Amino acid sequence: MTAEHPDAVAPVTALRASYGAFAAVVETLGDDESWLPTGCTGWAVRDLVFHCLSDAQRALVALHTPATAPADRDAVTYWHDWAPDPVGAAHGRRWTRVSASMFLSFGPLRDLYLETAAATVTAGAAADPARAVGTQGHVLTAGDLLTTLAVEATVHHLDLTVSLPGAAGPAPEGLAAVRATLDGLLGRPVPLDWSDEHYARAATGRAPLTQEERRTLGSSAERLPLLS
Repeated sequence: MTAEHPDAVAPVTALRASYGAFAAVVETLGDDESWLPTGCTGWAVRDLVFHCLSDAQRALVALHTPATAPADRDAVTYWHDWAPDPVGAAHGRRWTRVSASMFLSFGPLRDLYLETAAATVTAGAAADPARAVGTQGHVLTAGDLLTTLAVEATVHHLDLTVSLPGAAGPAPEGLAAVRATLDGLLGRPVPLDWSDEHYARAATGRAPLTQEERRTLGSSAERLPLLS
């Protein structure tokens, strides 16, 4: 951690804060705002909310899927399977758009997201953080799962608010989890005086690197984005 975040954030604290911050923005949105573009290529706000609904549903399943095998991933190595895949990404974007379009108005989707996210936080708080759980073909502790969920929600919070300039930003606790994860993937603290938000954007391909930043990062620049 940097001096900005001297202490690690407990997984359930990061989850509660990041999901709460995301939900607070979603709760205020109406049908017109749901059609605004986001930071995710091809997705409007309603598409991104559907994607995050799916992630919360996956989390509920994972938290109730105890594993007998030992953990083979942690909050950092969970992301090692991610790799740029233009074809797969295009298919995923299309599937999400089609699925989200089944909600004829935003209200029911918004409400389903809010209640599912709240249930996920409740289940996460009740889980033993050391218990092994299964998700997406891997086993990790419930605590590490909560951290990965907080990271994804925080990064997508930045995507959500691209066309919502009056909306509040991500929770500091979620941004701290993102920084710790990115530093872990990079193998060292990032050698740049980046804010948490800019680090999250730059290291996930959402903000281009300047030539000076590339020089400072050296060979590490070629490894970005670290996740998406």
